[in-house]
Amino acid sequence: MRTFLLAISLLALVAACPPTPNPALREYQLTYPRVRLAYAHKWPRLRTLLHSRGIDPARLEVFFRAFKVGRRLEAWGRNQGDSTFRLLRTYHIAGTSGGLGPKRHAGDNQVPEGFYHIDRFNPISTYYMSLGLDYPNASDRALGGNDPGNHIFVHGSNVTVGCLPITDDSIQEVYLLALEARSAGQLDMQMHIFPFELNAQNMERYRQNVNYAFWQSLQPAYAHFDEQLRLPVVTVQPTGRYLMQQP
Repeated sequence: MRTFLLAISLLALVAACPPTPNPALREYQLTYPRVRLAYAHKWPRLRTLLHSRGIDPARLEVFFRAFKVGRRLEAWGRNQGDSTFRLLRTYHIAGTSGGLGPKRHAGDNQVPEGFYHIDRFNPISTYYMSLGLDYPNASDRALGGNDPGNHIFVHGSNVTVGCLPITDDSIQEVYLLALEARSAGQLDMQMHIFPFELNAQNMERYRQNVNYAFWQSLQPAYAHFDEQLRLPVVTVQPTGRYLMQQP
């Protein structure tokens, strides 16, 4: 009940406080050569893409969704105040490590699965540029070992030991979309990572997998967005199981 009330309180707070633009973040990021290069090479095309989807770049909000099977990262966008997202672009995940199932231990080479947020921007990454995720989250800490690991990123290159590499070329676009949305005031920037599309057919196909019960806790939130194009409200139970709050 405490978790539920906290989620509702946070939603009410966000609704009562409209996004506050932060252009200083963009200006700071532009002090880095790779960011300047990305704007020169990618931003005119991205701005045209946003306009074609009816999205004002100054009011941009983004959401990212990744799938291990099929190796793709989806970028979605909407205007601040809109309820539904539009698909902007799909990027190929250029390298993988581990297998299906969540990350549980440092050094297991697994890519996490679950519901995360982008919490940092690194314009001088070893892998060109990178966006950091808030792994481990409450579910990972509850279900993982004493050392669940950390430092999970979406980054350039095509190599990985648990991150999501999308090549140097693609990370420029994804980085700019996230940076423009953060500069426009979006603080809650989510990324959902799934093993595969959690539709009925695939859930039946993987019913005997050892991770099936965990995937069942992901499936309602996956279905909510897939059917309505609205972000679900997801909390974590003390057991580490994800729970989608019903509207």
